[in-house]
Amino acid sequence: MEITVTRADQSQIHDPTRAFDFDTLIDRRQTYSTKWRLYDDDVLPMWIADMDFAAPPVVIQALRERVNHGVFGYEGHSTELKELIAARLARLYGWHVEADAIVFVPGVVTGFNVAIRALVAPDEGVMIQTPVYGPILHAAQGSGVQAQSARLTREPDGRYSIDIDRFSEAITDGTRLFLLCNPHNPVGRVLTSEELLPMAEACLRHDTIICSDEIHCDLVYSDHRHVPIASLAPEIEAHTITLMAPSKTFNIAGLHCGFAIIPNPDLRRAYNRARGALVGPPNLMGYVAAQAAYAGGQPWLEALLSYLQANRDFMLDYVAKFMSQLRVAAPEGTYLAWIDCSAADLPQSPKAFFLERGRIAFNDGTDFGPDGEGYLRLNFGCPRQLLVEGLERMRGALGTL
Repeated sequence: MEITVTRADQSQIHDPTRAFDFDTLIDRRQTYSTKWRLYDDDVLPMWIADMDFAAPPVVIQALRERVNHGVFGYEGHSTELKELIAARLARLYGWHVEADAIVFVPGVVTGFNVAIRALVAPDEGVMIQTPVYGPILHAAQGSGVQAQSARLTREPDGRYSIDIDRFSEAITDGTRLFLLCNPHNPVGRVLTSEELLPMAEACLRHDTIICSDEIHCDLVYSDHRHVPIASLAPEIEAHTITLMAPSKTFNIAGLHCGFAIIPNPDLRRAYNRARGALVGPPNLMGYVAAQAAYAGGQPWLEALLSYLQANRDFMLDYVAKFMSQLRVAAPEGTYLAWIDCSAADLPQSPKAFFLERGRIAFNDGTDFGPDGEGYLRLNFGCPRQLLVEGLERMRGALGTL
């Protein structure tokens, strides 16, 4: 007897999300959630970059076991976690670093602020590329050093690219640190080796240290591949501080555990001196969650990526069909969509418009610098029914024009 399998049956057989639940709505208003408690209860929040999914079961179980232990005293850093991270870097990127090159920090934002304080004098500059994540945008000013920037180039199709000539002109001998964001927040680019290498070479020419925020490195969609800039060449590695964390990947940002990868021992010593007594290590629950996630969370992550990519594609299709006055390029990584509302001729900023007329909360594009005027950032890291509701609220709001 010959059995035929339909296309729909095949998709179910190969759907990794079936092993995990990303569809259940979890009430977060009863917690201290920044995302869900900033606005009134009738507002749907699709702004701050955390997801509305439960953490991987393996992480939850590890935390339960640690809580059941009952003693929460001071604990040193985890050598096992460092070895897990080093093995992961080698497996994913072919990047081989010693475990001693890894320095734990409470988070990536803390990590790049420490780098600025460690390496940049008040009369020296920090280079960024705009539009960009708010804490990166304001990092130089907050540290009392010189702010330098080079705009990303927006192509006619809405995709962003690197203008290496613009970058090379903007960087000077006074640029002490280049603060890179890759995968990029908010525009969703995953930069290629061909884009990263000329920037790294320009930094080497000016003896500029690279500090690379790669917190979204695990959230990359099919047909794209994350490349740590430090992995391109030994001389680039020696000039680079790479920042990563399990927080976005496994939705455990509230546990505050990140790490800096600093193979150059002189750079690492300077970094640790700047940390001093002001920046402590992650809390012990952060260590527990990170170790469980990296040791056993890969099946969940693969299922998550499949779900997020389906959400992304649904969002792109919905905008194209029902809100053609908006423009959005497909994010290559992250769970964030950068939406151009300039052709919609809104009477106020996109954030204010959709909050007032649709009761939905986004990040306004100007949160990411002046280049973001007329844009909004949408977080599609949520159960599909919330995404559908958000998009329908947007469509309804636009219908009032």
